[in-house]
This record gives sequence, structure tokens and C-alpha cells, in this order.
Amino acid sequence: MHLTVPASSTAFDLPVWLEECFQARRSSADATACDGTNADADLVCRAFEFAYQLHEGQYRASGEPYIMHPVAVAGLLRDLGGGGVMIAAGFLHDVVEDTTVTAEELGALFGEEVQLLVEGVTKLSKFNFSSKTERQAENFRRMFLAMAQDIRVIVVKLADRLHNMRTLEHLPDAKRRQIALETREIFAPLANRLGIGRFKWELEDLTFKYLEPDSYRQIQGLVAEKRVDRETGLAQTVDRLKQRLDQTGLAYADISGRPKHLYGIYQKMKRQQKDYNEIYDVAAIRLIVSANDDCYRALAVVHDMFRPIPGRFKDYIGLPKPNRYQSLHTVVIGSSGRPLEIQIRTLEMHQIAEYGIAAHWKYKETGSSSTQLTTTDEKFTWLRQLLDWQSDLKDAQEYLENIKDDLFDGDVYVFTPQGDVVSLSRGATPVDFAYRIHTEVGNHCAGVRVNERMTTLDTPLKNGDIVEVLTQKNARPSLDWLNFVVTPGARNRIRQWYKRSNREENVDRGREMLERALGKNGFEALLKSAPMQATAERCNYHSVEDLLAALGYGEVTLNLTLNRLREAVKAQQPLEKLSESLSASIQELPVLPTGAKILPLQSSSKSPIIGVEGLLHHIAGCCTPVPGEAIIGVVTRSSRGISIHRNSCPNVELIPGDRLVPVSWNTTDQDHGRPQTYPVDIQIQVIDRVGVLKDILSRLTDNNINIRNAQVKTYPAQTATIDLGIDIRDHDQLERTFSQIRKLSDVLNLRRLSQLEG
Repeated sequence: MHLTVPASSTAFDLPVWLEECFQARRSSADATACDGTNADADLVCRAFEFAYQLHEGQYRASGEPYIMHPVAVAGLLRDLGGGGVMIAAGFLHDVVEDTTVTAEELGALFGEEVQLLVEGVTKLSKFNFSSKTERQAENFRRMFLAMAQDIRVIVVKLADRLHNMRTLEHLPDAKRRQIALETREIFAPLANRLGIGRFKWELEDLTFKYLEPDSYRQIQGLVAEKRVDRETGLAQTVDRLKQRLDQTGLAYADISGRPKHLYGIYQKMKRQQKDYNEIYDVAAIRLIVSANDDCYRALAVVHDMFRPIPGRFKDYIGLPKPNRYQSLHTVVIGSSGRPLEIQIRTLEMHQIAEYGIAAHWKYKETGSSSTQLTTTDEKFTWLRQLLDWQSDLKDAQEYLENIKDDLFDGDVYVFTPQGDVVSLSRGATPVDFAYRIHTEVGNHCAGVRVNERMTTLDTPLKNGDIVEVLTQKNARPSLDWLNFVVTPGARNRIRQWYKRSNREENVDRGREMLERALGKNGFEALLKSAPMQATAERCNYHSVEDLLAALGYGEVTLNLTLNRLREAVKAQQPLEKLSESLSASIQELPVLPTGAKILPLQSSSKSPIIGVEGLLHHIAGCCTPVPGEAIIGVVTRSSRGISIHRNSCPNVELIPGDRLVPVSWNTTDQDHGRPQTYPVDIQIQVIDRVGVLKDILSRLTDNNINIRNAQVKTYPAQTATIDLGIDIRDHDQLERTFSQIRKLSDVLNLRRLSQLEG
């Protein structure tokens, strides 16, 4: 079949699979889709024809007919095993956003399921938001809620994003970087959460290409240069392995070598601080066998042929990843004398690794409730947890930061006393574990046993730990917990507890802040007015009192509240209940930046901190920020002026918005003298042996770090604690140094202290 796009000389050829769909529809009225699934071919064809007509005359930035994008998205969904409803949604996913057709009209023509999927991926371009951050946050809120109703929503969105990334070169550079960054931070981790490896790897490589083009070209060139040698070595190893498996009578479906994707290689080079020539496992051998038992038998054969490297074996069959990925991973010394990774899995496991949720497509288009996310779907626990706390976060920036943190895979697997597995983020503590079990368990946590031994609540958990939380009825969360919890869920539950427990105090504080900004004359009438209620609802609160409580707690800023109030007043004229002076003062409010506490500032000043020029200020001892970390100024009540904190400092959470000052590090300082340094105190727990302190100090010396003081305490259990005071130039230097110290085999734990602790 051949279609010509009107008003253009461009000819558009249908893909083969879609031509077969049209043939199936012509040959039989009740024929199924061309790929043999239960999808309705007529639905797919009608969706294409409808999209083709509506997008007629529209073109992409590349000059191609716009319809080529929906066709590509539909094709990706078909390749994943999606049925007629998903493929139709792929054709129609941009119709509501880019044409005058409504979601309800789509539902009438193509069914409620198609309508739900299209609504879930439609951007909120027709609504007004005060900032790009707020728009982006609201888009993600809506998308995750739609995912909870039908997980296929995000699969359609991922296909849409993947094709957009494939054609990103036609957009301006700034737009390319914006889309690529969002893809790296949100959509690639989402693909990983759903186990869709094919999408994840390509999305990561494409974001790498646009965000770090120089590094991308360098890695691409190095991989191509060594390709022949690598493939020759892999082929020899594969042949040897085939011969041994044949000798043992172990059946296998496939053995092949595969290169690791470029971004994965780049990340490994950065993480291990090695050159490409020092990274040996840039490729792996994948062995696919028939059954689970055969995986372990094949592992025995591999370990008999090659020497395994201790500590480099992972059993993801017995302990699957949260996205259901299963496989045996082992690293051995290969034929060339270099490390080689071998992955062993069944064909079913391989399908799950490649296609994730789509591998066993449980969510068939049957019109039944099987498409709904229920509490029994354990593989989507992470999504339910995300939905549990996302409604508590009103600040768009904080919400975006939290979902980025929550989307990345947990690296630590611990057990309940009953043997249930709990996946947590790296560095998670028993408090994170307690809140993962249940909010009330966290709120009443009084102590914890790890591996049947009492331990402190801030102890980082390790793989395999058995964690038992001890609760007491009168126990309550501590604000100190915010200093060490790492999971967004725990952090937000602690904040919510304090917000509820101190509601009256927070309401009074919020009322005082607002009254100070607007004046007392007519203030009480304002609180009972329609514009004030509209302001509360615009800030996502049910009542004015809820808004005042949030204002007093710091969940919403005074600037945002005043901006929303001014908009509400202008929209509701005349204001009968308000005094003329109060009405005038509201309307004359200056337009304040709603995200003032995180605004990037620019200055040519040589001051290391922009925003406090000429003012008395100091670095806060509670969090000791260094350049490269987001900071905020706090007007102190003492004679020390403005205190500079990290944005994430727990002490800032309780500061009223009117005492916050937008500041930033001066990245344009041209003073080429001795670089300014900042004090940081660190604590290192090590195995006590001769020379361990020397090894640590050498890492600091290699990074040109000055050591102000050092103190060592030894313990009977052959461990020692080393407290060091060091001078750091910026956050990158600190992270680089931490990474090198953590690689020392004798280091058990490393953490950053505040000056108050030190």
C-alpha cells in the first residue's frame, strides 16, 4: 500500500506489518492483528486512518510528515508484544495535544481503554502554570496516576520518548539538552524499573550522545578500534564453552557474545576511575539454557573451565531484581588472562530482561480488570509507594527531585525476620527500612536489631542483613533522622508526622508571615474571602487553614502564596469584602519569583557566594556546604548575619520563607590565585591494620587535599574510627576522593560529618 502526503512531494510507505493489518481487515471482518495476537486489526487500521487524517499537513522539525512519528511509536509497541489497544494508542497518542479532537471523542470512537492510554501520555500544554518546573512536575503527577490505573500508559510514553530521542538531532541544541536530561533522569530509570532493557540501553546511549558528546565520540571510537580483537577473543571462548557443554550433555539454546552499551562503559570508567584499556569486561558472554536447574549446572561448568574472581558472582535467580530481572552473573579469568563476564539464564528470563513487563503480557486488551494495578502486583510496589507520598509534596522542585531519587534501582537487599526480601537504595538505614515496611512502624521505631545485634538507627544496611525493628507505643520520629535517611518515602513520612503534630503552631506561624507581608488592615476579612480560598486551591490545598499550615511549615513559600493571591484578586473583581487599602496593597504586590530559594544567580563579583555581597555571612556548621552543592541563605537572629546552608539541610526545613535568601556559588570568579577551600569533617570506619591510615592519607594527598587534623580511635573488635578534618575546593573533588577511599578493602564505612558532630 502506498500513500502520498497531501501538499507535499514526500511519499510515505506503510511498514510491512501495517500493510498486513490492512490485508487482514480486507480479507476477514473479524481477523486479528498481523502479529498473531488477539488484537483487533480493524481497530489498528481505523486508528492509523484517523491519525493520518488529523495530522495531515503537519510536519516534524526534520521536514518529514508528522504521521511518521505515530507510526514509529506504534511499531515499537507492536515489537514489545502490545495488542490492538496499545498499537492504536501509539497512533493516537498526540491527537488530543496537537488537534482539536477531545479525549471523550476518542473514547467514543475507539473505546475507553484507548482513551485512558492517550490521556495518560498527553502533556498538559493547554493548562497555565507559573514555571516550566511546575508544568513538568504536574505532567509527571498525572502520568504516574494514569500508570496506577493502567501500567501500559508508561509503555506507550516510553515508546514515544524513544522515537523522539532517535530523531533529536533536528531540534535546537538547548531543546536537545533539555529533553535528553529529562530522559536520563526520568524515562531511562522508568524503563529499567519496568525491566525493558532494550529501551533502557538505547535511551541511555542517546542521552549520552547529546549530553556529553565529546565523551560519547571518544568511547564510540575506542570501542570500534578494539572491536576486531574483542570479537575474536569472544568467539574463541564461545567455541570452547560450546565444546565443554556438549561433552557434559547440557543442552543450551544459545551462546553469544554481546558488547556492553556505550553509556554503561563510560559509567564504569568514571566509577572505577580507569582508562578504557583498563576496563576488560566491555563485553559479556550470554548463555541461554532450558531450565532453572540447568543455569546452576552451566555455572559449575563455567567455573570448572575458568577461574572465578572472588566477590564477582551474583545470583539474581534466587534473589531477582525489583524489575523481575533474573540471571546468574559471574566474572572469570578468560582465555586471554583478562576478566570476562558470563551471564546464564533461561529463555524466559532472557525475554523478561529484554522486554520486561511485556515479556508475559499480563495486561491483555480483554476489557477486564486485569489491566488495573492492584495490591497483589508485587512487582509494582515501587509505583504504589511513589503514589503514597507524591500527594504530600506540593513544591514542584522537591517533587521532581524525589521521583528522580526514587526511580533508581535499589542496590541493597535486606530481609525481614520472616525472610521477606526488601529492596532499598544504597546507604539506606534501619529507619528507611522501618518506613518501607509501614508508616506506623517507622513512626514508632524505638530501636533495631541487625543480624540479631542491637545497632544504631543511622547504620547503613548491607546486602543480606536481617533487620528487626523494635517499636514502642509512645515512640515518635526524631528530626535528627532527616540527617541520615536516604529514601524519599522515609524523609517525607518524617516531615508529615511533624507537620501534623505541630499543626496549630504552623498555622499561627503562616498567619503571622502573611499578615506581616500584607498588613493588619482588613487581614481577617481577607482570610475568609473567595480570592484566599482560590489561592489555597491553586496551591493544591483544600482550605485556607491548610495553606497557612503549609506556609508556616515551609512546604510552600511566601513568594508563591503572594503571587497566587495577586492572580486570584485580579481574577475576582470587584472585591466587596476587602478594604480598599488591602485590595490595593495586594494588587500592587511585586511579581516575585516563585522558586526564589533555588534561583540561579549570576554576578561578576569575586565573592565566592553570589547574593550576599557586602553583607555579613558565614558557612553553616550544621551542613558545611562546598561549591557545587545547591545552597540557600538564612537570615539569623544573631549578630552573625546570613548563614549559608545546603538546600537539603534539615535545619532549613523549619525556617520561615521570609528568612530565606536566594544565593549561589560564584562560578564566574576569575581570580586565578590560590583556590579557596572549605572545611569538611569526615569519619571513616576501618579494619584496624598497620598502614591503613597511610593508605587513606595517600589518597587525600593524590587529590591535593590539605589535612587540618586527624584523630584515630581503636576498638577491641579490631576496628578503628578515623576522624579527619580536610579542606575541599568543591563537591566534585569531595566525591572523587570519597570514591577512591571507599575502594580500599579495609574501609567499612565513610561518612561526612557536620562541624557540630566533629
